[in-house]
Amino acid sequence: MSSDQRLAGQRVLITQADVFMGPVLCDVFARHGATVIASTDPLVHPDAAAAAVAAAGPIDILLANLGVPAPTTPAADVTDAEWRDTFAALVDPLPRLFRAVLPAMTARRSGRILVMGSASALRGMKRASTYSAARGAQLAYVQAVGVELAPHNVQVNAIAQNFVDNPTYFPAEVQANPRFQERLKREVPLGRLVGAEEDAEFAVYLCSAPAAPSPWGTTHAPRPRSGNHRRNRQSRVLPPTE
Repeated sequence: MSSDQRLAGQRVLITQADVFMGPVLCDVFARHGATVIASTDPLVHPDAAAAAVAAAGPIDILLANLGVPAPTTPAADVTDAEWRDTFAALVDPLPRLFRAVLPAMTARRSGRILVMGSASALRGMKRASTYSAARGAQLAYVQAVGVELAPHNVQVNAIAQNFVDNPTYFPAEVQANPRFQERLKREVPLGRLVGAEEDAEFAVYLCSAPAAPSPWGTTHAPRPRSGNHRRNRQSRVLPPTE
């Protein structure tokens, strides 16, 4: 149990809790006192986001964790299907999730939303046009909605993470590849991946009461360093760690 219980009493919905940053986010948020509702629905179906929010019951924090394997298709070969499928997984769920949680948050003038994004939207990457475009759409959406919701005391942020250890984008076989190890030494000052828990602790900070709005807008690119609630088969409720 963490001595820092800054999220005590807070109910947090974490989407796609079994992929990308989901598992470590669930663990770290629970350690800080939050009651975590972990949804594993991929949220591709148009009604899935609203269903996940309804199943979660009242929530104080939405953590939109969305991840898919990044396509590596050269730009000239990207198909309509690849483009549409990637946006359907990474972009389309966002407005659906926001529509589901915002009425309650704005009515009580309190709420926090954090999107787990990617720095691929902020830097040119070869053979990543589809993925980078989708992640860029996420960040543009967050910045626009963040400005709109600030007067309602609803904070909207994104973490545009880069080289953060997670099983979706950096599985063990990738990390063991000598070419990848050389890339880390070349592109990351620390010469290693950022620990998943390091990034999750930053997420906790952004979702906690003392967190101030970012001076750069609502996108953050971190550097290495109660009652009865319905559940469905793709959601589980984790009480605060004791």
